Formats: sequence, C-alpha cells, structure tokens
Amino acid sequence: MIPIGDKLFLLTNKKPLVVWFLIGINIALFLWEVKLEINGELASFVNYWGLIPEQVSTAFNSAIAGNPAAWLVVFWGTLSIFSGMFVHASYSQIVSNLIFLWVFGNTLEKIIGNGRFLLFYLFCGFLTGIVQIVVEPSLSIPLVGTNGVIASVLGAYVYKFPKVKIDSILPLVILYIPVELPAFFYCFWWFVQQLFYGIGGLNVPGGVNPIGTGYLAYGAGLPIGVVLMMIMKL
Repeated sequence: MIPIGDKLFLLTNKKPLVVWFLIGINIALFLWEVKLEINGELASFVNYWGLIPEQVSTAFNSAIAGNPAAWLVVFWGTLSIFSGMFVHASYSQIVSNLIFLWVFGNTLEKIIGNGRFLLFYLFCGFLTGIVQIVVEPSLSIPLVGTNGVIASVLGAYVYKFPKVKIDSILPLVILYIPVELPAFFYCFWWFVQQLFYGIGGLNVPGGVNPIGTGYLAYGAGLPIGVVLMMIMKL
C-alpha cells in the first residue's frame, strides 16, 4: 500500500521547506552511499555514522564507573543518533521513508510551522535512538534510517487528523488501484513494511539493521509523536 497524499495538502499555500530539505539531503547522502558501495568503502562509512547501541551503552557504563574519558564516547554516540537518521541501508527503506515523510510530514509541517517541525523531527529521532539503546544495549550492528522519525511524524499526524482519508495506491502486479484509507491504517502498515526494508539492500559487510528488538524499537516513535503533539497543544 502506497500513500500519495491527502486533501489537507491543498488547504494552505505554506511551503514545506523543511520536508523538501530533508528529502534532498537524504537522497544526496544515499547516492553517496551507492558510490561508496561501488568503491568498497560503504561498511566503514555505515559503522562510523550509524548508531551502534553496544558502543554507547558500554561507554556509558564505563563513564558511570569513573572513567571520565568515556564521556567523549558517549557524546559521540549521541551524535551518531542524529547522523544515523540520514543514512539508509536499502532502496526500499529510503523510498518508503521519504514517501511517508512527503505525505504526512508535508501537512504536519504546514500546521506546526517550519522551525517547530525541524525541532520535532530531530527530537523524535533522538528519543527513538535512546529507546533503541535502552531496549537492546548489546546490539553491535549499526542501526540506520529515518524509520523512528517517520513513525513519530505518522503518530503526530494521526493524533491531529484521526479521520482524514489518505489517497493511496494498491499495486497489483501491473495494475495500480487508487483507494482511500483512514490515516490510522498506516500506523499498522508501518510495522508491516519494516519486514520489506531489506529489499534492494546495499552491500554492507557485517550487516546493518537486523530485524530484532532494537530495530523494531523504532515503533516507539508512534507514541512519541503523539505525546509531543499533545505537549505542543496542537
């Protein structure tokens, strides 16, 4: 099921500048990843910029135990939460995430404003990253992608517009059937499509984004998005 838009898109002439920028930077970085894959340099790139929960949790425990130098590693691990948001592991992952960002983020940014949407986006990414570290602190394989942020955007959208119908396309081999689906349907579909994010995967020796507790912790983004919208009283 592919969402393509909603009727709310036409209610205002405001430009979703942040969404345009985020889509652009994600595409540009993914093209760079493809180049690195061709050159055999992708693994080091992903391991350097992706979130590896084990590194952060180990450094944090060491810092708490009295090793002040470990706080530098904790700080860098925190930064990797943000950098990992802009790295993707497969064509299906980036295409699906950017479609959701375009459909749901577009309207959401127009409602809450450009600046607040950017802060919302980054803060949700940070919180979902923390959840991943907490629920699977021993995971040594990098986690990358905007999955958690997209879940937050979706959660915020559904909270704000629970009855809105989303224009969608149901692909059936060579046929594409237009349908309208309630926004909350995509809260369920978000979890389903996680299973297909390995399609068209880039060749990363050692692996990336293993399907497990840490990866599925991205789903925490749904309630995070709802709570933040409630706090903003929008």
